[in-house]
Amino acid sequence: MAGFRQEDVELCYEMKEELGSGQFAIVRKCKEKSTRTEYAAKFIKKRRLSSSRRGVSREEIEREVNILREIQHSNIITLHDIFENKTDVILILELVSGGELFDFLAEKESLTEEEATQFLKQILDGVHYLHSKRIAHFDLKPENIMLLDKNVPNPRIKLIDFGIAHQIKDGNEFKNIFGTPEFVAPEIVNYEPLGLEADMWSIGVITYILLSGASPFLGETKQETLTNISAVNYDFDEEYFSNTSELAKDFIRRLLVKDPKLVTASVVTKAIKVM
Repeated sequence: MAGFRQEDVELCYEMKEELGSGQFAIVRKCKEKSTRTEYAAKFIKKRRLSSSRRGVSREEIEREVNILREIQHSNIITLHDIFENKTDVILILELVSGGELFDFLAEKESLTEEEATQFLKQILDGVHYLHSKRIAHFDLKPENIMLLDKNVPNPRIKLIDFGIAHQIKDGNEFKNIFGTPEFVAPEIVNYEPLGLEADMWSIGVITYILLSGASPFLGETKQETLTNISAVNYDFDEEYFSNTSELAKDFIRRLLVKDPKLVTASVVTKAIKVM
């Protein structure tokens, strides 16, 4: 594959402890031997046979890599290098060591509007940049938003994990690209054509969670969650929103709408400036 280094990654990078893992990927801290700079090495297990469901297909890996190569933004993780061996493609990525926004939120339960706004502005900056390049992330959630350093005031965030991201091109129609049920837009649930707007719905769900610590559509089962999303069935429970302004609630209402064409990153960025 063009641009994928076929040499042994451990000739160039010293591998360290595991940072996390998913279904077909493991992330380890590593150190570049020539510069002593630390990075994160994401080992993506390759699918050996086209008929197999184990591993990630060549097409999917290429799509993720091509998107990462195209983006350069202060709120988005940076790709540094790529290696390939018989079993894995290894992405050498910027090391983001402040933990997930999910964990930061779990420690605090919920954020003040001011704190939430500081995070949202950064999330929107990153998403607005992606959308300017016609890239939809399709899996925005607190677990895919990392903090550079959680111990500073107003931590900087980085959007990560472009495993199901797509570049939206005229004439190419996408349907039912699934992310995490809690965060997916109605058009994903209803098997309708997808666009950049699906990310804006996810930001609405993230905003709700940041302000309340509760999830707007989460049901007892996956099916109940998806039914709630399809019906846009949520409310602002007093238990969680007694100290939240109408302005902040209205911001969420603008995002959690069933007509996705009404919502764009630029419109929402303007709206958050008055919060």
